[in-house]
Amino acid sequence: MARTIDQIRASKLPSHMMQFAARGALQVPPAENIEILVYLARHNKIFGELARMTLAGWDEKASLASASDPQTPAEVLEYFISPENLRPKLLPALLENPSVSEGELAKLVLGALRETVEVMLKSKRVRTLTGVLAVLRANPYLKKEEAAEVDQVLSASAVTSAVGGTDEPADTGQPAPKVDQSAEEPTGSQADSAAEPAAAAEHDEEVSAYLKEHAHEIAAEGEKPFQSIGGVVELLGPDYFPVTQRAEVPPPEAKAGDPHSPAHHAAKHGPAGITKTMTEPERKNTLQKINALDVKGRIQLALKGNKEERSILIRDGTKVVALAVLDAPKLSDGEVEQIASQKNVLEAVLRQIPLKRRFMKNYIVVRNLVANPRTPLDLGLGLMKNLLAQDLKNLSNNKEVSETIRKLALKMYKQKMETANKK
Repeated sequence: MARTIDQIRASKLPSHMMQFAARGALQVPPAENIEILVYLARHNKIFGELARMTLAGWDEKASLASASDPQTPAEVLEYFISPENLRPKLLPALLENPSVSEGELAKLVLGALRETVEVMLKSKRVRTLTGVLAVLRANPYLKKEEAAEVDQVLSASAVTSAVGGTDEPADTGQPAPKVDQSAEEPTGSQADSAAEPAAAAEHDEEVSAYLKEHAHEIAAEGEKPFQSIGGVVELLGPDYFPVTQRAEVPPPEAKAGDPHSPAHHAAKHGPAGITKTMTEPERKNTLQKINALDVKGRIQLALKGNKEERSILIRDGTKVVALAVLDAPKLSDGEVEQIASQKNVLEAVLRQIPLKRRFMKNYIVVRNLVANPRTPLDLGLGLMKNLLAQDLKNLSNNKEVSETIRKLALKMYKQKMETANKK
């Protein structure tokens, strides 16, 4: 006998039953009820909003059980871990669930606020995922002492990986590098060697076109260095940059007596293999690389770089660099959703997003822009007409946005509800 969720996917349930499903009122197991609600929330235009409202208030115990269970469908876990749907009480369980991918966790880190950062630092699983830690290391809400702790974990992981590769070559099989690569885009020479010549030429043309179009702005900026908006510099101090390389070998005299030091391992296992692993560039050095680039170099990286590089450069205080990120060919909808909700970007970036038609086709981008307190008032007011009733209601209670936005949101919500009741 087919499950109810399968009947819903096949559009075999009548309308009144679909409404029951969107209210979570079907007589099915709790886990299937959640699966049904997530499916409707993500794929059904008629009952999706009702399903989202139902999920937002769903029983915490049942939600926690699903968030903890490795057998929970991937779509449900992706829904729970996404920033716009995340319930704080579910986060610890989601972080420890092995079925929640590294990619989803890295995406969460990109726009994570202070509360989320604190929970992630306490997660045992997160502390084993070097790809996620590397992205977390660039989060502007990370405190200086926490950054040092992350550095320590990453360095220990690098040394362990290098030593392990020397001692047990037969067991390496490179499983760990494959996992790390799946969580991020190829960078540097890897991306260059994998790219088709035509694609590389096309990217070069895009860079040249952007540089030519914005030549006057670039000239006006001169040699202005990278400076992050509202985050990294203020929290860590101007003396923090450039970031020390994660795998830098400490001076032998400083660590000579430490049996856990990289120098000790190099002496024990042979320096040749260790030195190569510990001196080659790693993701941890992204901030250092960006800090060393001039304006033109950062523009090129914004257009041709990977997701982590874009997530940092979008916060560049140099407008012409930050705006280049929005023209990047590889920029995904998910990244734009995150950018639209960020408070540590230039207003010019938020104004540029609505000017690109493909971004405005994404409802989450529109909703995030309106709810972002950094979005200019005139822009937010102009976009509010596109919001659904429930999001207007949520906006009217959002104390981070201006009073003007809240009042208009409440007025529009009441109007929409009156219109709906008349029908």
